[in-house]
Amino acid sequence: MAGVAAKLFKERAVAEGLGSNRKPVKYLNQDYEALRDQCLQAGTLFKDEEFPACPSALGYRELGPYSPKTQGVVWKRPTELCTNPQFIVGGATRTDICQGALGDCWLLAAIASLTLDQEILDRVVPKDQSFQKDYAGIFHFLFWQFGEWVDVVVDDRLPTKNGELLFVHSEEGNEFWSALLEKAYAKLNGSYEALTGGSTIEGFEDFTGGISESYELRKAPPNLYQIIQKALNAGSLLGCSIDTTSAVETEAITRQKLVKGHAYSLTGAEEVNYHRRPEKLVRIRNPWGQVEWTGAWCDNAPEWNYIDPKQKQALDEQSDDGEFWMAFSDFKSQFTRLEICNLSPDTLTSKEVHKWGLTLFSGHWMRGSTAGGCQNYPVTYWTNPQFKIRLDEPDDDHEGNANEPCCTLLVGLMQKNRRRQRRVGEALLSIGYSLYQLPKELENHTDVHLSREFFTRNLPAARSDSYINLREVSSRMKLPQGEYLIVPSTFEPFKDGEFCLRVFTEKQAKAQEIGDVVAAKPYEPHVDNKGIDEEFKSLFQKLSGEDSEITANELQTTLNGVLAKRTDVKSDGFNINTCREMISLLDTNGTGSLGLVEFKTLWMKIQKYLEIYKKMDTDYSGTIDAYEMRNALREAGFTLNNKVQEIIVGRYACSNLTIDFDGFVACMIRLETLFKMFQLLDKDRKGVIRLSLAEWLCCVLV
Repeated sequence: MAGVAAKLFKERAVAEGLGSNRKPVKYLNQDYEALRDQCLQAGTLFKDEEFPACPSALGYRELGPYSPKTQGVVWKRPTELCTNPQFIVGGATRTDICQGALGDCWLLAAIASLTLDQEILDRVVPKDQSFQKDYAGIFHFLFWQFGEWVDVVVDDRLPTKNGELLFVHSEEGNEFWSALLEKAYAKLNGSYEALTGGSTIEGFEDFTGGISESYELRKAPPNLYQIIQKALNAGSLLGCSIDTTSAVETEAITRQKLVKGHAYSLTGAEEVNYHRRPEKLVRIRNPWGQVEWTGAWCDNAPEWNYIDPKQKQALDEQSDDGEFWMAFSDFKSQFTRLEICNLSPDTLTSKEVHKWGLTLFSGHWMRGSTAGGCQNYPVTYWTNPQFKIRLDEPDDDHEGNANEPCCTLLVGLMQKNRRRQRRVGEALLSIGYSLYQLPKELENHTDVHLSREFFTRNLPAARSDSYINLREVSSRMKLPQGEYLIVPSTFEPFKDGEFCLRVFTEKQAKAQEIGDVVAAKPYEPHVDNKGIDEEFKSLFQKLSGEDSEITANELQTTLNGVLAKRTDVKSDGFNINTCREMISLLDTNGTGSLGLVEFKTLWMKIQKYLEIYKKMDTDYSGTIDAYEMRNALREAGFTLNNKVQEIIVGRYACSNLTIDFDGFVACMIRLETLFKMFQLLDKDRKGVIRLSLAEWLCCVLV
């Protein structure tokens, strides 16, 4: 109950701006300014109890407490490592990021690209942090995490060996912003070891909130160089890498000094006049700060002698140590993959830069409710979350004929928190999505999920390339104007996981979650004394005794006696609380028991629920599967959103994801009671009620 309330509170806070870069969420509720002021007043240096300087912060396996790699590690503050520590020396530059004994080159490549844009860097690395003014051993950094910005606090105790920083460090021996940034990111993900292995895209997105796309260079589009130039001019972040064919090849160095399985940054693209013809060049950055390309256009290569000396000097000045130029043709043949992070509208402040329209949804897949798996599982696929997007405006330079203009969109599906869950053995799920064009008759259909029949009859208009176990799958697509349904899913059904779905559109688009309406019109039989036959009256008299009222205990005995004789439904019997709630729902005169008319009404309701239950029990097992509850609730007159559906499954389904008859009836009665209670309190019919604490307790304790 408390968890549900916390989620509702969070949703309201987000609607008020919480989670933006200007109003980030305080990670683990740690307030940087309050903690710093406390330390300054007490004259102490901050010690982070949420991420203590101990073996668990390093890792759990390769960097675990008993690993040889962690023996001799000593946590030291920068003030213990040098006489004049600085946060940033002469501005943050790409040479501030040198790799240590951690396989997080993907992260370092992203940090290096971050330094190319001071405005973006300032969003991640807040200014006015220092080892001199107001120093209290505490620093903080901002990261984008699954749709919101979080402010992460760390102390400045860093892991060292033999007096040297163990992980990221700057070429300047007394500069520590990059090491502290790495520590904050390690805290966010649970440990330093959690950062090993990854894609530069992940770092790009967590530093910008942007959305990425990936190009396989063997299948590069003919206009890729123009795409690169346009992306660099728009402030996008670019990374590239060389795939390995086996674990042995990881970080193997090729004959021309390129590192396989290693994350590089692409930092520039220029054309030069070489032997009287244009030559396309790209500039690549190795986060190691060394090991550079030795082929054509490398440092001191003969090719530089055959271009304009002024242009040669200009390009030389743009390169730092660890950076090198190479021909674009060599780039495509030597590297395997290019990744581009397109920045979100709030990141791009320049009026000259094109800004995408952004729509973001958060959701999750839950076993038995919304974890339907891919199209290979048609029985459950339709239960996945569904989102609708309307594309009204075509691109300015749209492709297609005049009668069918196209709209560009980037769709990204990202699974949440999986890196952090590595420690407990949770791996990335295989995820993907499909888009379906909605026919005209369904364009205003928003109240309930589209059914299994819709997906049986309709093929996707577009989809992600494949289901794959990456943190995010994304793709660029062009679609005709119209309304589309987006269905994100895991490959297999019944896999729990949280996700965020983002849609970047070249023009503004309208979007919403399907099935976000909550309403009820349950079965209400009309009963009066005259319509009750003598046989039922006689039965009631026998059950109720002399007072002609049925109590909760009598009702329990009666219903369970009937259930015990049935072989077509499975049940553990109604518990006393459910029987009390049945009476509470129908007790019109406040006696705490049921009279003849009230008992007849309840009897007819249970008969109706039995009819629905048996209809849903398609395999005649005597139970219904949890994912069939959506249809059962609809038959019973309830329209509920995904959040309520998930709570129902969590409360009423067994561990094998089935719901027996008594659980089903208990759910129906509970829903009827809650809707009835809300309607009585919602006197203005505005869909909102206001309660005092005492009134709230009276309602929930009924």
